[in-house]
Amino acid sequence: MTGFQIGDKVEVLDEDISGLVKSVDGDMVTLITEDGFPLQYHYRELLLKKEGIRVTNFEVSQVKKEKEIPKRNPSEADKPKLRNAPRMEVDLHIHQLVKNTKGLSNFDMMNLQLETARRQLEFAIRKRIQKVVFIHGVGEGILKEELQYLFKKYEGVKWYDADYQKYGLGATEVYITQKA
Repeated sequence: MTGFQIGDKVEVLDEDISGLVKSVDGDMVTLITEDGFPLQYHYRELLLKKEGIRVTNFEVSQVKKEKEIPKRNPSEADKPKLRNAPRMEVDLHIHQLVKNTKGLSNFDMMNLQLETARRQLEFAIRKRIQKVVFIHGVGEGILKEELQYLFKKYEGVKWYDADYQKYGLGATEVYITQKA
């Protein structure tokens, strides 16, 4: 039941169109606009226009809200991408770890870098962070080899070169297998 009768004055909800009801066929209402054009609408798209009765913007917005199709949550689309992104990055460049390298030998700097890597890896294991990227730089490859030796000491730790487009050859990504 549409509630509209032939001759009723109506307005279209989402458009600036009004007119007189010409015919009612089921849920569809045909109206003749003020310009004389016949247009057909679903009865839910029309409002009865009566003299002395004003429809407020609030009432129109309530009707529009009922008609609105709920939008997908944008975070749902991001989840697969986030799952593949590294959760944690550790920059092992010596200038990121100390303010001044004056007085430090190469051996001291290497130990500082490896100790930082060990602490961060153990932190990731404790906090159940699955992926960690260790940024070591290209250099001569000694730090990279030492990191791999460190990773071998941990059960459930796998490593491979990190994303080349993002890090170049100077980073190793570690995957930590989570135990139930």
